[in-house]
Amino acid sequence: MRSQRGTAGAIAVLAGLLWLVSLVGFGAALPAYSHAQHPVALAGAQGIPHALAFNVLALILPGLLAAWSTWQLRSALDGTGWPARIGAHLLLLSALAFAAQGLLPLDVEDLDAASSRLHATAWSLWWISFAPGALLLALRSRAFAVALLLVAIIVIAGTAMLPVGLAQRLGIAGWFALLALAGHWIGRRSTSAADAPASH
Repeated sequence: MRSQRGTAGAIAVLAGLLWLVSLVGFGAALPAYSHAQHPVALAGAQGIPHALAFNVLALILPGLLAAWSTWQLRSALDGTGWPARIGAHLLLLSALAFAAQGLLPLDVEDLDAASSRLHATAWSLWWISFAPGALLLALRSRAFAVALLLVAIIVIAGTAMLPVGLAQRLGIAGWFALLALAGHWIGRRSTSAADAPASH
């Protein structure tokens, strides 16, 4: 169990790197694709070359890896208070919603189409479930709370100052970073507490 708990942060890092490499690689293969202006999901929209591969490598697999990470984190929180465990479940939901975006690609010809609306729903569920989940986990770890505050400030400032495409990418990168830190700090502290000998 100790080794499983220790993998949560590493899995989240792997998920973030896979997302970043896929985003850069597939973006370079699309001449008109702008990281500054276009949403991430545009590279996986219906009718875009290599859309299926992008959706698998940049959204579905990173999302599933992130879900695995948050499940490991949830296991590490067994025996702790309910706020942290609910927070981990919300992070798991957020990761699954991120993966769902790749299963529900945009239709750039009709943004009111059912597939586009479902994609937008998955996008909204991604951040709506993460925000309260991260706040609940912050109650358990002061270091994570500080990191959450710093990332929130950076993302909010980026949203105000950067083009929409870069701001979105900054937000996703911050999400992966916080998942990795949650797995590292909270999982490690929970493992240490579980492995500590009981006092008599």
